[in-house]
Amino acid sequence: MTTGSPRHAEVRAHRASLEARTILPAGARLFHDFTVLLRAHGFATATDQTIAFLDGIRRLGPRMMDDVYWAARATLAPPPGRIEEFDALFNAFFHDAADLGIVSESLPEENAPARESGAADLQPAIAEKVNETGEAASTAEALAARTFAPMTDDARLALMRRRLAVCAPRRRGYRRTPFRRGDRLDLRRSLSAMVHHDPAAIRPAWTRRRDRPRRVLLLIDISGSMKRETDDYLRFAHALTQALPAVETFSFGTRLTRLTPSLRHKDLDRALAEIAPSVADWQGGTRIGESLARFLAIPRFARASRGALVVVLSDGLERGGPDEMARAVRRLAARSWRLAWLTPLAADPDFRPETAALKAILGIVDHLGVGAGIGVLCDFMEGSARLGAAPPATGRRGGQHGNADHRRASSHLAAGRPALADRTDGAADLRAL
Repeated sequence: MTTGSPRHAEVRAHRASLEARTILPAGARLFHDFTVLLRAHGFATATDQTIAFLDGIRRLGPRMMDDVYWAARATLAPPPGRIEEFDALFNAFFHDAADLGIVSESLPEENAPARESGAADLQPAIAEKVNETGEAASTAEALAARTFAPMTDDARLALMRRRLAVCAPRRRGYRRTPFRRGDRLDLRRSLSAMVHHDPAAIRPAWTRRRDRPRRVLLLIDISGSMKRETDDYLRFAHALTQALPAVETFSFGTRLTRLTPSLRHKDLDRALAEIAPSVADWQGGTRIGESLARFLAIPRFARASRGALVVVLSDGLERGGPDEMARAVRRLAARSWRLAWLTPLAADPDFRPETAALKAILGIVDHLGVGAGIGVLCDFMEGSARLGAAPPATGRRGGQHGNADHRRASSHLAAGRPALADRTDGAADLRAL
């Protein structure tokens, strides 16, 4: 792929933007185009923020450009560290459009914001040097394009999709449904039956809370040390997204990218074709703790972990500080229902966590298991509901969530036990389902 060649995702994003402009009044299209410009420069601007921005301008008048500026600041919420870049884009767009070409991104590569697949705002460069063997992790950032091998395990994935309709982890919903031995009397249905039928022959109608599939969050390590497993992980994520109604998927290496919009395409080839140019850090370095902290720092991303089954697909070869990774994993576990860490290194019968980062999270994760191959991943997901039979890991307590005295403790954190069995052999490092 050459640098100047158009990409399919870019064409689709541009077409969607044009369709959105056509339904707006002529006077509002200029402000809509400003939000498109922000997204093109890496600002995480959601659709509801764009709507709020336009509504704020309508309410303010506006009488002067300061009204437009503060409406943009209040609704589009640029990060504090990027205010100067936001101001430069605003001034260039509304005051002198000719200066847009000289506006450069203010953040260094290691602090680049989170991205979403399909945004197509970055043309990935071909890395001159990446981790060729995949056996060593580094902190260096390598931006590279990606191609995918032909699919070979589609039958196993199709079987998993059928089985998850029955065996997926579930939670109690808030809506109620009729049930013969429920826990609450349905007074309305009971009185209606008494009015239309013989009151002496009518049994009370009962209801219970309806079960719903639990949310699933996948965090996929795409660094150089994981390149042998990346294809399988993405295909597994696509099948899971098609099987369950609430699945969120993110990739991380040196950057964080949301893959969910692309994985919602029913056609796997189309989904992978859209992901390939959107993810810029294929086979690059490893910054697990920093990537997880960045995920938790973005509210619309972090809420995907609330009460969810969180699955981290990574070898855990963190080259940053182990304390930073442990803090991020603890915060993630405290938000989740259960947190599972699947690593391809565990496929070795003699596997033992040797890195400082993996040792630091042993008491935090609820399940440390094998993450190599489509079959193993499908087996885990089909049996993941059984994770709820055991208490959560005690190490998830003590996360940095503010004053613990001001927060109501979750019921599932009331009791706990060590995440791993008290065994002296290598199997002690794995917690069976």
